[in-house]
Order: sequence, then structure tokens, then C-alpha cells
Amino acid sequence: MADPGYFLALKYISDDWSKYTSVKVGVEPSYGTGLVELINDPDKNGVARITDKDAQLLKVVCRNATTETVKTYSLRDLVLESDEA
Repeated sequence: MADPGYFLALKYISDDWSKYTSVKVGVEPSYGTGLVELINDPDKNGVARITDKDAQLLKVVCRNATTETVKTYSLRDLVLESDEA
């Protein structure tokens, strides 16, 4: 049996995707894929498996020709419900 966890589905939105050469997203620590490239994804949707909302962070790394911006978001305030809720 796999470790228990929850899934978080997100829609990533930008005013101008063309200003980035790379956008990677994911949760850290990751127990699977790590950060995934989003820039060429046509729908900009993402799904992450959350196994420990108090230890994992949502991470977004945006790059262009001259800069890299890293943002992390706490998942501590997520309310996780089972499919039985």
C-alpha cells in the first residue's frame, strides 16, 4: 500500500508567460518528481501530492535571461479532507 497523501490541483496564472524562459513548480521535499517545467505546458495546470503539509512547501522558480526568482508557499493552513468527507 502506498503512503497516505492528498492531492493539490493548481492553475498557474501569469500576465505574460513570454517574459520567462523557464518556470518550474513543485513541492519540497518531493517524494517523486521534484520540480517540473511548466513554461511549455499549454494549460498551466499542476497537481502535487501532499504527504506532510507541515513539512512540505510549494515552490515556484521563474527564470528569464538575466534573473531567477524563487518563491515558496507554506502549506500549513491547508485543510485536508479524505474522500469520505
